[in-house]
Amino acid sequence: MATYVIGDIHSGLKALEQVLERAKVTPKDHLIFLGDYVDSWSDAFETVEFLIALDKSHQCTFIRGNHDELCRKWMLTNEENPQWLAHGGTATRASYLKAGKSKWEAHLDFLASLKNNYLDTENRLYLHAGFTNLNGIAYEYFEQSFYWDRTLWELATAIDPNLREGDAGFPKRLTHYKEIYIGHTPLSKTGHATPKRGANVWNIDTGAAFKGPLTLMDVATKAFWQSDPVQSFYPTEKGRN
Repeated sequence: MATYVIGDIHSGLKALEQVLERAKVTPKDHLIFLGDYVDSWSDAFETVEFLIALDKSHQCTFIRGNHDELCRKWMLTNEENPQWLAHGGTATRASYLKAGKSKWEAHLDFLASLKNNYLDTENRLYLHAGFTNLNGIAYEYFEQSFYWDRTLWELATAIDPNLREGDAGFPKRLTHYKEIYIGHTPLSKTGHATPKRGANVWNIDTGAAFKGPLTLMDVATKAFWQSDPVQSFYPTEKGRN
């Protein structure tokens, strides 16, 4: 059994199906999704529908992304946040309205059930964005940080790469976990990218919302598989480009 972590999908269902096939994922494997299932391409409803079905046949852990929470808020209130609409929400709104509100209940249950973070038995932490408290996730004051924060990745990539845990100057925030896996901050918006490590933090968002591929990584071996550029599956759409 392998444990795989999957980056931000952003409604790119066709890319998700391709990368699962390329990695030869089986029901015995554990799939950890880092959030942002919607907002960008036109398959928002279909992507969540696929994930709900996948959870019945595979071992899945679903993390909450900021776009998932924005979508859920719109579904519950009909409040059309201009920022959300401008950053992929327009395509998601169209997808859900096309599907019809009679089919939303299971999706609302799914979005409400998402986890803010997940800690595995090897002390590897998975969350969409980051956290700010120096003492770790259990001490975080604002849960929105888990799916909105960007300072964790900024910190991980700004420190001297020669520093190791225990060295003077190594950030306390990073010492609580063996590894940390995040998405949220795309590694490229203009072309191909591969997963990147800063200190003990791995960023798996390779820009599926823009011109990049969707990425799936084996957390034990660090082998990874990627889809074709997600835009190639939706040639008449702009996504978030």
